[in-house]
Amino acid sequence: MTDARLMSPAAARNRQPILEVLREVLPDSARVLELASGSGEHAVHCAGAMPGWQWQPSDPSGKALASIAAWQAQTGLPNLAKPIALEATGEWPPGPFEAIVAINLIHISPWAVTEALMARAGERLAPGGMLYLYGPYRRDGRRTAPSNVTFDADLRARDPRWGIRDLEAVVAEAALQGLVLERVVEMPANNFSVVFRGQAVD
Repeated sequence: MTDARLMSPAAARNRQPILEVLREVLPDSARVLELASGSGEHAVHCAGAMPGWQWQPSDPSGKALASIAAWQAQTGLPNLAKPIALEATGEWPPGPFEAIVAINLIHISPWAVTEALMARAGERLAPGGMLYLYGPYRRDGRRTAPSNVTFDADLRARDPRWGIRDLEAVVAEAALQGLVLERVVEMPANNFSVVFRGQAVD
């Protein structure tokens, strides 16, 4: 039988640093929706480390969904849900979720995806819930590393609607949906963890 599991060297490198940030900002028990789950390695790593997190992976790609399902079958994690097909600009599951996670999505998609992500997060997050983004950003209009200049040019050559975003523009879009920037954490390989918090009930 062919093994459908995909393996990403980048995921292998960054999954533990990402988990460490998530542990700081999420309670031990949480419903988590992950967008663009890709190979599924982040979902497996996080669900395996935190059994109180009910992790819902998703992706628009059939190949990715097959990989996530294969990882799920291989690990047997009871808190890792069956992956669902989900486009950020399409219909979302109803929620609510304590967290929405999007790793390496913002820069590898049109800006309309960021707009939809913020709008749906504003609707689907539980009161005081968290939106977590991971990836490279420009800050104060400047790319944060020479390697990101090359990466940005490569992204735009693949699709002119893609590219490394200005963090300030992402923060402004989030604010339109009532999401407040809580922290920005410098991560390995010139990436950032960006944490937004939804409004809590008074």
